[in-house]
Amino acid sequence: MRRRPLALLAGLLLTGALASAPASAADGAGDQGFTIKDPRITESSGLAASHLHPGVYWTHNDSGDGPYIYAVDSATGKTVARITLSGVGTPRDVEAISIGPGNQIYVGDIGDNLDGSWPYVWIYQLPEPKKLVDQTIRAKQYVVKYANGARNAESLVVHPTTGRVYIIDKKEDGGHLYEGPATLSASGTNVFRPVAAVDLWATDAAFSPDGGQLAVRGYFGGIYYDWNGGRIKRAGRLDVPLQKQGESISYSPDGTKLLYGSEGVDSPVQAQAVPGGSGTSSSGNGTSASGDGGGGPASGGVGVGALAVGVVALAFFGVRWLRRPSARGH
Repeated sequence: MRRRPLALLAGLLLTGALASAPASAADGAGDQGFTIKDPRITESSGLAASHLHPGVYWTHNDSGDGPYIYAVDSATGKTVARITLSGVGTPRDVEAISIGPGNQIYVGDIGDNLDGSWPYVWIYQLPEPKKLVDQTIRAKQYVVKYANGARNAESLVVHPTTGRVYIIDKKEDGGHLYEGPATLSASGTNVFRPVAAVDLWATDAAFSPDGGQLAVRGYFGGIYYDWNGGRIKRAGRLDVPLQKQGESISYSPDGTKLLYGSEGVDSPVQAQAVPGGSGTSSSGNGTSASGDGGGGPASGGVGVGALAVGVVALAFFGVRWLRRPSARGH
């Protein structure tokens, strides 16, 4: 993805605080948080909990990597399998991963760093492997166009019950949820149509395991929606942890946690309770002032001044991306 000046500024302001904080909630804590330790994964841009292998999360790099996805053991943070996709072209900008019914993995090659220059983007589909070893798996490739013209996007989700695929475009003043055809076609063009407004500059999204909730995250906060049969209804804000460059989100397999990932070498994946669960902020405000994510800053020796500067910067710039509930209808 292209790094925006404000995102870079926020990252620089937070570098001092994050450098001395724990990299994750605790190594080996599994769904409580972990650190991705594979040196090949430098730009983790999507995250999805495995359906077949407890404790494993799938991720991938941003643009510049090959047709690969990685299975990461959350107990150790180590990669246990790298899957090479065959039967597809050269990926341009892979931004999202989701798992649908029948243990089918969907990979979204949907990024557009020039904000709408590609006339089409791609989705790849492959079965989740039953055995976690390095291997090559043949994937289906779907051509995707948007009904109202090309655009940049970093969020792709597959409904766990219907199997329908959705994309959320990435716009500073809020984007839209795009619905794909009931069944994707590998031989024709799949037109995605806008069906609902999304009040966020979205970098990733995820469905709850039962399909009843849609969580959308950005750099500075997040929103969760009641799915409501596809007529999404805003339910509240997510307690997104402070991260250097927040790019991914996934529900834990049991639906009790939301895991938030960030780009970079040795990138942290931090866990928060889902809204309404234990440990969730009762205020419902978007970003966590402590950047806690399972490990408080006190043990990491974070300077109060550095943290305060980061929080103030996020509060100032974040309003551009996390809009007030009344700012846009649904």
